[in-house]
Amino acid sequence: MTVTKADLINEIYKTHQGMSKSQAAESVETFLSLSKSALIAGNGLLLSKFGKFHVKDKRSRKGRNPRTGDVLIIDERRVVTFSTSLTLRSRVNP
Repeated sequence: MTVTKADLINEIYKTHQGMSKSQAAESVETFLSLSKSALIAGNGLLLSKFGKFHVKDKRSRKGRNPRTGDVLIIDERRVVTFSTSLTLRSRVNP
C-alpha cells in the first residue's frame, strides 16, 4: 500500500477534532516544504523514532551503457538516503 499526501491530510483531519481539512493540508505542505528545504541545503532530516534522511555527495565515475557497451562518465551528484531508527526497525522486524 502506498501512502499519499491526501492520505496524510485525511488522517490528520480525522485525528485532530478542531482542525479543518484546509488546515490539515496546510500543515502537511508546511512539513514537506521544511523537509525539502533542509535536504536541498544539504542538511540531514531527523524524525525521532522514525529515521534520518541523509544527503550524500557522489563523485563522478565511469559507467557503461548496457545496451551498446559504450563507456561514459556519470557526473557527480547528490543523493538522498534514508536510515531507519532502531525503534522503527524493531517494529518492522519483531
